[in-house]
Amino acid sequence: MENCIFCQIVRGKAPDFRVYEDKDFLGFLDTNPQVPGHTLVIPKKHYHWVYEVPDFGRYWEAALKVTKAIQKACHPEFIRYVTYGVHVPHAHIHILPQGGIIKGDLSEIAQKIGQSL
Repeated sequence: MENCIFCQIVRGKAPDFRVYEDKDFLGFLDTNPQVPGHTLVIPKKHYHWVYEVPDFGRYWEAALKVTKAIQKACHPEFIRYVTYGVHVPHAHIHILPQGGIIKGDLSEIAQKIGQSL
């Protein structure tokens, strides 16, 4: 979709702090994080809701890869997930590390997570 910020990120038309990418999915840091290390995983094709993504299992496998990288890089106590498409109508999984020590700016955090994949 032309005006979707996540579609613009996929096309390289908007900046992002990318931590993961494969042929179907993209993971990047939220620029307004609820917690340090707050990461979003989206399908590259536009779907409004997570449950509309055709290969639902592979989508969650991508989220799990990012989760394991966050665990390795940031050592959170635990991870929680939130899925909704209200503010940005593009399917996205929020990965929210809880506890632990995550230091650095978005660029540094993205690099640590990306290197842990």
